[in-house]
Amino acid sequence: MAPGAVPSALRRHLAALRMLLVFTVITGLAYPLLVTGITQAAFPHPANSSLLTTDGRPVASSLIGQNFALPKKNPRDPDEALRPDPAWFQPRPSAGGYDPLSSGASNLGPNSTVLIETIRERRAAVAAFDGVPPASVPPDAVTASGSGLDPAISPAYAYEQVDRVARARHLAPARVAGLVTRHVQERVLGFLGQRRVNVVELNHALAGLGPR
Repeated sequence: MAPGAVPSALRRHLAALRMLLVFTVITGLAYPLLVTGITQAAFPHPANSSLLTTDGRPVASSLIGQNFALPKKNPRDPDEALRPDPAWFQPRPSAGGYDPLSSGASNLGPNSTVLIETIRERRAAVAAFDGVPPASVPPDAVTASGSGLDPAISPAYAYEQVDRVARARHLAPARVAGLVTRHVQERVLGFLGQRRVNVVELNHALAGLGPR
């Protein structure tokens, strides 16, 4: 081998190392920075987890539902059931209690006697809580979503809760109903999905109407 010559095996390894470094820079640095820059410029709200803020502080994400409940009587009791707060619009039930770490459905089928009895109990509870006949309770008020984190409820369920929320907050029902109307989202492209109300966004706007 001539003096100063580099063995072919070493040359191949050096070439592979150079390619590794090049693609590490491209795919590990340049591409993520480019995509992040584009999303921050074009879609800043969803890119930042669709955060809702109050006084500059993030208080919720409009992508994840949550409980709007009264404080526990015993905060140290993990088994104490949460009581819905009448001053807030309530979400649909959640098999995981709106815990992001427990996302999922109950996996109970339509022939499950447990599910049937659960729905019957939920319908009676919602009717009593909202002061409406059980027959008028919408299906999404008594059935959980597949993820257990869905922030959307039907317009029917949102309007059903108007009188109860207005009474609890000493607001005119027409004012609260108008707030619901402004938060009704239409079907995507006019035909995908259902009309819906994001209950997290609705309650965030409700908080801005004034003190309870």
